[in-house]
Formats: sequence, C-alpha cells, structure tokens
Amino acid sequence: MQDQEKILGFMKQRIYKPMTEGELVAALAEEHGGDAPWKEVVAHLEQEGFIIKTRYNRYGLPEQMNLVVGQLAMQKQGYGFVIPQNGGKEGDVYIPSHALGDALHNDRVVARLLQKPTADRRAEGEIIRVLSRGNDHIVGNFSGFNGEMGFVKPDEKRLQVDILIPKGKTMQAQDGDKVVVRIMRWPVRRHGPEGEVIEILGVATAPSVAISAVARQLNLPREFPGEVVAELHGRNLEICEQDIVGRRDLRGNNIVTIDGADAKDLDDAVEVELLENGNYRLGVHIADVAHYVPENTALDREAFWRGTSIYLLNQVIPMLPPELSNGICSLHPRVDRLALSLEMEIDPSGQVVRQDLFESVIRTCERFTYTEVNSLLEGDPELRTRYAAQLTHVEHMAALRQVLLAKRARRGAINFELSEAKITLDSQGKAIDIAQRNPTVADSIIEEFMLAANETIAERFFAMEVPFVYRVHEEPLSEKIEDLNLLLNNFGLRIKTPRGPIHPQSFRQVMQDLVGRPEEKLINRVLLRAMMRARYSPQCSGHFGLAAKYYCHFTSPIRRYPDLLIHRIIKEVLRVGQLAKQRHPVLTEVVDRAARHSSARENLATEAERAVDGLKKAEFMADKVGETFQGMISGTVSFGFFVELPNTVEGLVHVSALHDDYYLLDAENYALIGRRTKKRYRLGDMVLVKVEKVNVEESTIDFSLVEAE
Repeated sequence: MQDQEKILGFMKQRIYKPMTEGELVAALAEEHGGDAPWKEVVAHLEQEGFIIKTRYNRYGLPEQMNLVVGQLAMQKQGYGFVIPQNGGKEGDVYIPSHALGDALHNDRVVARLLQKPTADRRAEGEIIRVLSRGNDHIVGNFSGFNGEMGFVKPDEKRLQVDILIPKGKTMQAQDGDKVVVRIMRWPVRRHGPEGEVIEILGVATAPSVAISAVARQLNLPREFPGEVVAELHGRNLEICEQDIVGRRDLRGNNIVTIDGADAKDLDDAVEVELLENGNYRLGVHIADVAHYVPENTALDREAFWRGTSIYLLNQVIPMLPPELSNGICSLHPRVDRLALSLEMEIDPSGQVVRQDLFESVIRTCERFTYTEVNSLLEGDPELRTRYAAQLTHVEHMAALRQVLLAKRARRGAINFELSEAKITLDSQGKAIDIAQRNPTVADSIIEEFMLAANETIAERFFAMEVPFVYRVHEEPLSEKIEDLNLLLNNFGLRIKTPRGPIHPQSFRQVMQDLVGRPEEKLINRVLLRAMMRARYSPQCSGHFGLAAKYYCHFTSPIRRYPDLLIHRIIKEVLRVGQLAKQRHPVLTEVVDRAARHSSARENLATEAERAVDGLKKAEFMADKVGETFQGMISGTVSFGFFVELPNTVEGLVHVSALHDDYYLLDAENYALIGRRTKKRYRLGDMVLVKVEKVNVEESTIDFSLVEAE
C-alpha cells in the first residue's frame, strides 16, 4: 500500500510527464530507494486501473488523460453508466449503446470522456478498454438441440447477449433447463461470447430452482473450501477449563435469548435487573466468535470474503460454517458458551452512567421466541404459568425498552417501523402465502438493547483512538429533500430545512404527523429511500437516522464480519490495556479494507434478498390472473403507476390499460393526469385492480384498473 501511494504521489507531481516502465522504475528507485519491487507494483496499479499505459507504452494517471476508470452498470434499454472507482468530479459517465465496445454489465473498464457534464446532463464517454470481466459465470435458460449445442439467454437482463454453447460443452442440458455457464471466450468485435455449461440447476420453471438461480447469478458463496473444513476439523469445538481461565463467570446469571422461532444462529443474549437506586442494569452478552476464528486463518479469510450471512427465505448462506454459527458459537439454552459481555447501568433518562466490558462464560436460562415474549406481555395465562420465574424479568425488559425509546425520541432519532413481507414456501419451494409482518414489542426490546450496546462500544473506542469499524449514515442530499418536499406538499406536509445541516428531528416530525393516515407506511418508505445508504467506515462520522454521534456494529459477529473484527480489537485492548504502536498502522489498513469490502458484500446480500422476494411474489400471484384486489398507488412514472397490495406485492398499471383518456405524468405532484378528463391518479390513492399478467422469470406483475376510490 505504501509503495503504491509513493508511485501515485510521484505521478501526481506537476513536473511529471508520461514515462516508460523502465524510466518510471528508475526514477522511483532513485527517489525512494531500490529495495521495493517497483516493477511489480506498477503492473498491479495498471491492472487495477489506477494508472494507464498509453499506446506509446508510457504511464499516466487517468484523470490527467481525459479518462475515467470504473464499473460499467448497464441498463435494460441498452445504454450504460461508468461509475468511477475514485468518485470522480464528473460523476457517473453516460455510455450510449454504440460506444460500449465489447464491454458487458459489471465489467471494470476505462472510458474516454467525450463530453463534460453540464447543469442538465451527465458526462458522456466511450469505452476504450476492459480491465477485468465481472461475469465469469452466468445463469440463464438453455435452448438447444438434443443436448448437443445451443444458446443460453442470461437471467440478468442487463447482459444483452446470448451465449453460444458449442457441441460437447452442454453437459447434456435439455431445452428449458436453467444452467450455469462458464465463459470460455468473451465477445470480440462481431463475435459473441462462447461458454460451457458447468451446472444444470433443473427445469427453469420449477419453484425450487429460483433461489439457486439467484445465488449462482450473483456468485454468492456455496460450500466452504477444503482448507476451511480441514482447519475447522482440527479445532476443539468443546469448551474446556483452559478456555475459561481469565473470564468472568456469569453462569449463575439470569440470561436469556429472544429470537425468531426458526433462528439457529443465536449470537446475542440479554439480562435486565432493576437496581435499588431506580436505575437498570442491562447485560448484553455476545458470542465470542473471535475465540474460534483467529486472525489470518483460513476461517478468517473465508469469513472476510463472504462478509455477511445471506438469508434467502428458507435458505441461509452463512458467513461461518454451521459447526460454528449454529453450534459452539450459538448461545443455546442451558449449555456453557464463551461471550464478550457489556454491562451498562442506565438511569431513568436512558443515559449510560456506568459500563463494564469483559470476556465471560455464560449459560443462558431460556430461549424465548418473539411470539412468546409478546404473548407474555399481553397476559397469556398458559405462558405466564410456564415462565412464572421469568415474568418479572420480561416486564423489566419492556420497561427499559420504553426508557431507551424515549431517549432516542428526545434526540430526534428516526424510527422507521416498516412492514416486511413474510413469504411462506411449501416443501417444493413454491410460495403459498404472503403476509405483512409488523414489528412487535419483543422485536423492539432486542433492537433497543442492541442499539444501546453498539453506541456505548463505539463511543468508548473512539475515545481510545484505536483503529475501529464504525457504522455511519450521512445526512440526505439537499436535492433529495427538495424532491421529497414536492411529494409531501400533496399531503400537507413538509420537511423543515434550516440554513445549517438538516436534523433527523425534521424527518421524525413528518412521520409523527403521518401516524394513522392511510398513506403512512407508503410515505415512510419514500422517506427511507431518500436517505443515504448506511455503510461501514474507519471514520466515526455519526449515524443520521439514529441521531447518534457514535455507532458501530458489535452485536452480530456470527453473521457480520465488521462485528467479528471489532471483537478482535476489543479483546486485544482488554488483554494488553492498549494497542502497541506497531499495531496501529497494521490495524488501520485492515479496518479500511474490511469496511469497504463489507459494505459491498452487504449491498450484494440486499440485492440477492430483494431478487428472491421479487421472484416469489410473482410466483405467488401467477395463479391469480383475473382476480381483483384493492391496493394503494405506490409510484408514478411516465408509462403508468405502480400499485401495492396489502400483502406488499407490487404491480404496474400501464398507461395503455387506461382506456378513457391519454394520461401524462405530473412529476412534481407524483400523479398521472388525463389530458382531456383531468382525472388524476396520485401517489397514495386507493384503487381496485385486476391481475392481468404475471411473468415469474422477470418478476413482473401487470394490473389493470377496475375502479378508483
């Protein structure tokens, strides 16, 4: 890293002019010494696109050569955008279809700028080089002849090329099979790509194939590599006396877990006690995964690459092998487990007045489900008898939840209580039911306790000035606020915009004004979409949505790599008192790399989960063509409006299905208005629709309008 920075710094000097490889290596050796492998570092920088070799074999910086390096994001319409790898002052660069060359969606490319950005249009360019391909494996539908040869049409609609499968490379795939293809030859000039079938997932229309297809298409992890399995089998996955030495023994404490009924990776446990002084003692005990996943091991490298566990309805792609995630690291009831424990004393205003962080050994007393805790609090007589010894404990939890909620409300934290879709599958993987799952008190108890722990840890280690991974969330862009206010004006609402930085309280006030209104959940979702995306960062720049100055992810090391990494840092600090000076630069680099990679993996997981949900929602509606449903207009576009049903399924009413007039988009008012009749279909309106067409492969649902209310 330091050698790379030296090269880039040298080339950024005003006196630098493009040099050959030999000239550049000689100049660097003279300025910085000849010990570094300058030739190899130059080659790496060229491969990554940080420096560019010209046709005259001289090296320069892209930004000084009217070039942009980044990832190509194609659109279904045939054009694309290059997203600069360094942010770039030009922003995303528009690439028209005729200027794509041989590049495909997700490739890392070099683009030449043809037009600079203006106030009303993006920069425009053409792709001149493909640095690396983004799609070694492609999933799609095979169409062929007796399994001898054929073509594969990619599921990813932004890959607008069919892949030729030559004779002998089909694995005997049959017409209509869903297959995985390895690219053998990339497109060159007028020759399309060629590939070989490496896996047959099954008949494309089979419900059980859909989730596997999404996982393969996004290149999600599969089985753990052999070196990980071998390393795991060489470890002792039983707790012995040596493991407990130096840990605080909490096996006599009243510690419980609260999770979903089908959860298997239980990484957090809690206990609450009402103290004599009126304060609460909250214990948050997190599985000590770092004890079993040491730094720089095969297990650690695989966990880093995976970044996060991915939950695809009835399937889980875990970050850690099940022997750890569902076994020795999972806080199962009435067995000994190693933990990292944070005890907080919290006063009636919600302030943490004392804290204690330490390694521990625990033994949870109960494994509650969210449903059981809710029923207990609602007075279920059978459960109150069964859990009589825990009843006061659960009531203290609910009371502390209220204290913490009130504290966050006072500082203006935004509380997005959005409904989630609960999709039920049958034994064949077919969607048989979809319903809203609304957040409950039990969900909120755990959420508030984890938020308190995450904030406390982040503030503590920020003060210690050690390298750390923070969870940050910047304030929304001013343009987004302006667009939101155009929408909110239709509902008599407005986000107040002071001259200085906007405060989350402005969002919270709008949400409070929406409570009880039909469009409440819809507008809340629009507000959420206007937010910046939360991400991981080595800088502690605060969390806008939580109105928190300090925030990190500490509570889920089984399923999130940043949590695992900061557990390592915490344990190192706890054991030695402070980090050695030589550890700071090492950890700084590790933290920076982990923050960037984990953010990217989190985005990939979100994309996968949304893709599976979309497929299964379309599958659920496939046999409901001709049926009518009431829904709410959830989005307006020039070609129609989207309608969301109470079960969260969304479909499109195309303008061609509105037969009584020509309808035009009124973007400022989020409405379609009839040119002659002036009839208006506005965001938030309730309408009655009929299911006209469902395309499961495309995850699209078409509605027609029956009548409007």
